[in-house]
Amino acid sequence: MSYKTTYKVGSAFAVFAVLLSPVIASAATNSGTTTVNANITSTIAITTNATITIGLAPTTSTALTSVADTVSVATNTSNGYALKLSDGDTTTNLANGASNIAAHTGTFASPTALATNTWGYRIVGQGGFTGTAYSAETNATSSTSTWAGVASSASPQTIKTTAGPAASDPTTVWYAAKVDTSIPSGAYTDTVTYTAVTNS
Repeated sequence: MSYKTTYKVGSAFAVFAVLLSPVIASAATNSGTTTVNANITSTIAITTNATITIGLAPTTSTALTSVADTVSVATNTSNGYALKLSDGDTTTNLANGASNIAAHTGTFASPTALATNTWGYRIVGQGGFTGTAYSAETNATSSTSTWAGVASSASPQTIKTTAGPAASDPTTVWYAAKVDTSIPSGAYTDTVTYTAVTNS
């Protein structure tokens, strides 16, 4: 906004322009930053069927029966995980008092046909287990399936490895026993331990 004021001095006029401006206060400013980090802890979880039962009824010949267990692993680790299997202790027999069904001598790398009066596991497509599918056998008197003996707790066997996170990654582990009538009837028991470990 401006105003013009006229002054008379003698016979001459002097014109002065007076400019009036509003007074503005200047605010002081500064800024700072904060970096927000979200640190997510590596986690892993495992579930199994908890209990499976192999039913066997040998007559004049051997009987082989197999049952599946499903092991599922969940992890947020970008490098995935390793799944290991072993006996719950260093004794690998299925036991019923003084009577035992021994662990098969085949291995994860070199599985073989299940020997009479032994038990073992197989995982289709892993290690030395060939093929893409396997169906349950019930009191089979002959079989071409191959098996590995469960390792002692002192030397767990790695049965699967992955390379990325998994919401719920299932692995089917088959268990079987093959017996003849020399094994007394009864419930034969052992515990298998699965261990899932994140890859570094």
